[in-house]
Parts: sequence; C-alpha cells; structure tokens
Amino acid sequence: MKSKLTNLIFLSFFGLVLTDCTTNTSRQNSQSISSKPWSIQMAESIMYRNPEAFQVDFRDKPKWDYVHGLVLTSFLELYKKTNNRAYFDYVYGYADTLIATDGAIWKYKMSDYNIDMVNPAKILFDIHKDTKDNRFLKAAQIIRSQIKDQPRTPSGGFWHKKRYPNQMWLDGLYMGAPFYARYSNEYEDGASFDDIVIQFDLIQKHTKDAKTGLLYHGWDESKKMAWANPDTGTSPNFWSRSMGWYAMALVDVLDYLPKDHAGHAKLVTYLVELAESLSKYQHESGLWYQVTDQGDREGNYLEASGTAMFTYAIAKGVNKGYLDSSFLPVAEKGFAGLTNNLIKRDANGYITLTQVCAVAGLGGNPYRDGSYEYYINERKKDNDPKGTGPFILAAIELNK
Repeated sequence: MKSKLTNLIFLSFFGLVLTDCTTNTSRQNSQSISSKPWSIQMAESIMYRNPEAFQVDFRDKPKWDYVHGLVLTSFLELYKKTNNRAYFDYVYGYADTLIATDGAIWKYKMSDYNIDMVNPAKILFDIHKDTKDNRFLKAAQIIRSQIKDQPRTPSGGFWHKKRYPNQMWLDGLYMGAPFYARYSNEYEDGASFDDIVIQFDLIQKHTKDAKTGLLYHGWDESKKMAWANPDTGTSPNFWSRSMGWYAMALVDVLDYLPKDHAGHAKLVTYLVELAESLSKYQHESGLWYQVTDQGDREGNYLEASGTAMFTYAIAKGVNKGYLDSSFLPVAEKGFAGLTNNLIKRDANGYITLTQVCAVAGLGGNPYRDGSYEYYINERKKDNDPKGTGPFILAAIELNK
C-alpha cells in the first residue's frame, strides 16, 4: 500500500513537472513567434497548419487554384525580403507537385476558360528562373495560350469564365492581368500591354459609380443577367473584396508596365481615384465593411480580406510613388485594424485571421443575386487564404 501511495505521489509530481515544462515551452514558443515581423508570423502559422502548400484553403488533395497563387505569391515576396529558403521551397513544392515534365498542370482544364486559373501561374516565373527547369516555362506557356483564346465581350473584355458569358468581374483583373503583364514583359517585348490596359479601361468605364467613386462587383455587357442593371449592366452593390482584387491588380500590373507606356499614367490615375474613394469609407477601427458603403447597417460587418487587400495596395502604391505619402496613414490604420481586432493567437503563438468572407460571386447555381442580403450572409472562414495572403503582402510593404 505504501509503495502504491509513493508511486502515486511520484506520478502526480512528475505530471506536474511535465505540465509545467509543456506550459513553459508553449509560452516560450509563443513569445518567440510574437517577436517576429507580422509577415513571418503569418507565414509560419500557415506552414504550421499546412505542411504542404497545396493544403492551403483546407484541401487534402492538390489543386491548381487562384488562392494558392495569391498566398504563394506572398511567400515569394517574403523570400525576396528575408532570403529564407524555406519560403521558396514551400512554393516550389506546390509547383513540383502539380506540374508534369511536359508542363501539363494537374487537372487543369483550359476549355473552362476560367480566368481564376491564370493566377497561380504567377509563381512560375521565379521558380523557372531559380531552377532552370523548363517544365515551369512550358506550364506558363500553356496558361498564356488560355489568355490568347479566352472569350471576350463585344468591347474586348475577358469573360470571367466560359459559363459566365459577356461578364467582367473586378476579381478577374487580379486573376489574369498581373500574369499577362509579366509574361508580355519578359517574353513578348510588351506586345500585349495595350490589351491589358483595355481591360482596366473597360472596368473603369462600366463599373465605377460617379457618386461614391466605388466600383460595382460585376458588369454584364449583354445586360441579360438577372443581377444586372438593365441600363448599365452592373451588379447592384459594392463588395470590398472585389475592389481589393482590383486595387491589387493595379499596383501589381504597374510593376511591369513601363512609365513611358500611355497606359501607365491611366492606371496610376485609376489607383489614386480608388484610394481616395476607399479612404472615405474606412471605419474608425481602420477596417472596411463587407458591403463597403453600407456602414453599420444591420448584418454588415468589418471584413478582413478586403481590408488586407486595400492595405497592401495603398501601402505599395505609396512605396512605389503612385500615391502621395498622405495615403500612408490609411494603410497603417488598416493594418492596425487587422492586428488589433481580427487576429487571435493560440497557445503556441501561431496566429489566426478572423472575419474573412469565404466566397462570394454572381449568378451560378445556387443563384447569387448580388443583393446586400446575399453578401452579408455568405459564410465567414478563419484563416481563409484570401485574407492571409494579402495580410503577408501588406505586412511586407509596411515593414511590419
């Protein structure tokens, strides 16, 4: 009996020691992570939750998808900033998994003419330059072939997808234009720059609201969709993330569009006008609402991905000289809004981004009507890559 009691006392004490050690280790790890720049904190948190990059967006099987292009673009930028090879290797692992020796992309279907599928090809330029493996160039050429044959509206704008005839969405400018611009810059001597600028011209002409300066989510040139205004063809509301996609497209395409090209000054003007309009709708917390112009109307909420995208685009715009330095406080306030209100930290120090709209679109089945009620009722998802990727990019631009 005495022996059993002694053992119980020893085990209880040993358990307390183990618990204390585990707690201390967790606390030390938490302190270690929290002392790092926000960009690295988010990247390490993503890698911890997703050991393989294809797992981003909560996937258990590889998929060629626009969200991976977004997040892995941020990892490549972080690699350039830190020279930490782990970030490049994370991106390389994704491309290596999905791209065959002949450049074929796993389960990619060009016949869908889905402009979302152009976006992940942005990572191929840096990977090809680093590895000199021509399968990555071949894959980029395949995506360039999609752009060549992508269906267009009568005015020359790319359809968002084959199943969405004559529709341009703000999202599509980010999905297609940065890859198109870099490819044209590096392999076509800029032959497609005029075509790229036309895409932005059409969006500005047809989706910008004269009163608010904000841009509607979509435009149906045929005006046949039920969500389309019968006079203008625009969808009925301003969705922050769609304008975030557009803002990021502007600053990223300007990386490749020469200053002496006629379209350069136009795109800078579009960016300035958008930044001015967005600044007027920034909440006192620094965040932006899901439905941008509706404030605290019942059901509306302060949303992470649109905020992160605006913050990145404005910060980069200032850093590149496209925007006046007076816009920097807008970006700083936006980032502070994210970290002060929408970041949670677990016991190990890893961070979670909350209040991210999981997805939103127009038309389709079930039908999405673009109404206020539609946008506020789409589900939210913590750590959605459409928020975490821009968070890293914004942190890099603000040197956070």
